Amino acid sequence: METRNIQDLIRFSDEKMSKVPIFDSENYFLDLYCLKPGQEQRAHTHAGSDKIYFVLRGNGVFHIAGEEKTLGEGQAVIARPNEAHGLRNATSEDLIVLVRSEEYTSELQSLRHL
Repeated sequence: METRNIQDLIRFSDEKMSKVPIFDSENYFLDLYCLKPGQEQRAHTHAGSDKIYFVLRGNGVFHIAGEEKTLGEGQAVIARPNEAHGLRNATSEDLIVLVRSEEYTSELQSLRHL
């Protein structure tokens, strides 16, 4: 059984947002994004996948499909395929976000309809 202690994986970089892999496969990834104050993930899109952000610690400004909203601990947001998405830490505290993304394949789509 694969397990991870999330607290042991948290790490920050002075230069840019840290992406810390927790689990991944050909179909998905689960990462920690660790942002110091002022750091960001610039808005971008993915054609074939959703991305879910779940705030573990701190507050972040999330940009999804042209909307902007500040989310705090325990809150989540989803970016659907082709929706521009990104985040920034506009506070003076560290921000830690759990991020899950899954590739849409025809096999996965057919399984969801069972």
